[in-house]
Amino acid sequence: MKLGSLKSGRDGILIVVNKDLTKAVKVPEIAMTMQIALDAWAEKSPELEQVYADLNQGTVEGEFSLVIEDLAAPIPRAYQWADGSAYVNHVELVRKARGAKIPDSFWTDPLMYQGGSDHFIGARDDIEVLDEAFGIDFESEVAIVTDDVKMGVSVDDAKSHIKLLMILNDVSLRGLIPAELAKSFGFFQSKPATAFCPVAVTPDELGDAWDGKKVQLPLTTHYNGELFGEPFCHVDMTFDFPQLLAHAAKTRHLSAGTVIGSGTISNLDRSRGSSCLAEKRMLEKIETGDFVTPFMKNGETVKIEMFDSAGKSIFGAIDHKVKIVG
Repeated sequence: MKLGSLKSGRDGILIVVNKDLTKAVKVPEIAMTMQIALDAWAEKSPELEQVYADLNQGTVEGEFSLVIEDLAAPIPRAYQWADGSAYVNHVELVRKARGAKIPDSFWTDPLMYQGGSDHFIGARDDIEVLDEAFGIDFESEVAIVTDDVKMGVSVDDAKSHIKLLMILNDVSLRGLIPAELAKSFGFFQSKPATAFCPVAVTPDELGDAWDGKKVQLPLTTHYNGELFGEPFCHVDMTFDFPQLLAHAAKTRHLSAGTVIGSGTISNLDRSRGSSCLAEKRMLEKIETGDFVTPFMKNGETVKIEMFDSAGKSIFGAIDHKVKIVG
């Protein structure tokens, strides 16, 4: 099943979207917003699945042509957004760029920060930043969305709480990160609004590419129209999604609609490219002694997308540009 949110107010209007991302239908009789559906997922999801089946068969009333530009993030604002960093080789590279080493515990205990969730941006919205000097970077990631999760959930039980999947651009301002982390109390200013894909999907939409823990597909990133990277999401993922979820719930209950990110997708096989500029820059420095690739500038674009084995887009594309508003 594929679900999205039309732009409307703060929380959007929930829509069911067909498999090909061409048609959609509103479902106010089931739930007006994505959050309302997630709050009663056990009750609402079977009804939404029936609408999805009817929509794909062309037998639903009220369908309309889908316009991606009309979509907010699938969850326009969430009660909780926690981003992990499951690809430790990526963390190691990026930290090298600012002269920092990682402790051994990073390989056994997940990194996670609590991001701003009061306003996510849609797949075609601009990345608004005040100043290019902040060091604008994209980070291509996968995320899960949960139902209600009890504090102390086990890794094994955490799998059953994963209800939706999304891809995202966790925008980072690299020039602001070192000073924030030096205070031992970040990130905050260095993490502006996060962008999400056009639709969220239930795990069954991935078929055999979802094993309950990891997405076994590449995530493709184009930067200014050129292929930048397509690393596999399941390869070199030190911590899988149930582990990240159990980590997040160690000391707190998680409300339905909690979004947990994977961190930047990264493979040790460098032929797969990268999912952020910071990683590419660090590899350049290791090879040449200097950073070569600059960070993003006004008007530059990034496109992030995941394709199934038949080459069809699963979530739709995040495709947006930097807009300097200062």
